[in-house]
Amino acid sequence: MREFTSPAPAGPPARGGLADSLYDTAERSPGLVQLARRSGSGEEWHEVTASVFRDEVMALAKGLLTRGVRYGDRVALMSRTRYEWTLFDYALWSVGAITVPVYPTASAEQVRWILAETQAVACLVEDEDHAMTVGAVCDALPELTGIWQLDRDCTAAITEDGRGVPDSLVHRQRLGVTAENVATVVYTSGTTGRPKGCLLTHGDLATAADALLDGWGDVFRDTGGPQPSTLLFLPLAHVYGRMVQVAAVRGGFRIGHVAEVSTDSLLPAFASYRPTFLHMVPYVLDKVFHQARRAAEEAGRGELFEQARQVAVEWATAREQRALGRGPGPGPKLRLRHLAYERTVYQRLRAVLGGRVRGMMCGGSSLGRELGLFFTGVGLDLYEGYGLTETSAAITANPAGRQKLGTVGRPVPGATVAIADDGEVWVRGAGVFGGYLNHPHCTAESLFDGWFGTGDLGSLDEDGYLTITGRKKDVIVTSSGKNLAPTALEERVQAHPLVSQCLVVGDDRPYVAALITLDPAALAHWLKTHGRGQLDPWAVLSDEELHAEIQRAVAAANTAVSRAESIRAFRLLPREFDVDQGLLTPSLKLRRSAIVAYYGQDIEELYAP
Repeated sequence: MREFTSPAPAGPPARGGLADSLYDTAERSPGLVQLARRSGSGEEWHEVTASVFRDEVMALAKGLLTRGVRYGDRVALMSRTRYEWTLFDYALWSVGAITVPVYPTASAEQVRWILAETQAVACLVEDEDHAMTVGAVCDALPELTGIWQLDRDCTAAITEDGRGVPDSLVHRQRLGVTAENVATVVYTSGTTGRPKGCLLTHGDLATAADALLDGWGDVFRDTGGPQPSTLLFLPLAHVYGRMVQVAAVRGGFRIGHVAEVSTDSLLPAFASYRPTFLHMVPYVLDKVFHQARRAAEEAGRGELFEQARQVAVEWATAREQRALGRGPGPGPKLRLRHLAYERTVYQRLRAVLGGRVRGMMCGGSSLGRELGLFFTGVGLDLYEGYGLTETSAAITANPAGRQKLGTVGRPVPGATVAIADDGEVWVRGAGVFGGYLNHPHCTAESLFDGWFGTGDLGSLDEDGYLTITGRKKDVIVTSSGKNLAPTALEERVQAHPLVSQCLVVGDDRPYVAALITLDPAALAHWLKTHGRGQLDPWAVLSDEELHAEIQRAVAAANTAVSRAESIRAFRLLPREFDVDQGLLTPSLKLRRSAIVAYYGQDIEELYAP
């Protein structure tokens, strides 16, 4: 088994609970701006200092004690990403309670399963719909004693209940929390079955956050620049978003919240908040890139944008090679060409993200190398990483100043990554969880002598950089016995601007085929530039010119694989896979088995004689 280890962080191991850093910062730097929040739908951000946030957390914690929340109790949080989630997280941790994130899109059955398994004593919900979802199953939840609704100002009501409770009572609870105590039960995304609750301790999250700050602190901080700040739009029910929150609070960074992961919501927020760094997912980067390209084409600057894209990729590639000691870096001609596009293209694209972003970390799913090189070449240093719920988010990331885009980097400080004989990625160290709630058999199957088997396939290069090639359970075996990990092929098809999603099929079939969805905005732009009127979804699927365009995307993807692995047939679908259909996880990963079942008839027709 080949493995690679990164040196442990220089600082001491984490002690105490996650809430301690909040109180320590408020004591040390009371005027430090810790968060910023918006009121209503306005674009004005109101700063919240460390001392003000501590006081809000303390007041809410006292109210939670009055409501009957005790040390070790589990409380569910079902909401989109917003200021109050962070407030409740730290108030609950202040009294030694355990938080249980629930995706706001969860069905009643999923909510019932999570609340019953965790024996949650209360559930915080965002709105009436969420309250009704929980209410529909509460008869089966005898431990549930309260449903608190944010849109009915439960925060103020709970805070009011705590008036008269001494601060010392909260501090007594908080100081009893150790790094070994469970902080949160975070459920896996459920791409391969029913979600399982991962038991993450205060030490797991703190260690993982500190490893991130230790290895990439200079990326976030800029000497002489503004206070590091990030805009948190990732779901806080997902471990990635949660880790960003914990790291920002521990690092003294300013946090803002945005509830919707869509360019319509994010772009105005980026412009008004002006973050200095971002934690991204490939979905958002892809949308930003394609929107910028469409805008350029509509303005008659499509050729200019394409030339600028090519130069950005070349410049970032040369710079990467220099950082790795394998080349001299961008030459004089390339530097001049790059400078020529700085004001006309690159500066404008950076302005879309607020104009102050220095670096971005990207994870959650695979990012195409060319897209990563493009954003780096534009002046937005990109650091791709990899992690799972079971590893408290990132277990690998590209080192600061030594990125190899297309890989997910090296182990974070204190972590080890190994490749088993069958190609599975195994990890240990920095934030790896202790087990699944109520599932000792699954825990025993996943953990062995400190190692966690991720279920992902990958490879380590000579420098210890990890490349993820697919999921063990996703490997397709055709009827002729050919094995194929579909992820890389799907990503190549999705590189075409019209393609939104691609699912490769072919298990026990004579050849490989694909289900493909189209990006609505890109399709509208394509129809307009081709002098075509809008088509209804079903007419789109039978349009010969459009079909030929997607065929070219499939043919280009097939050049990277053998004939036996290539896509021989495909079916365009009338709508994108989405969470509401149950075809995507809340973190926007494909639920392969659900898609295959939902579109079973379409798949059968792909193989009809």
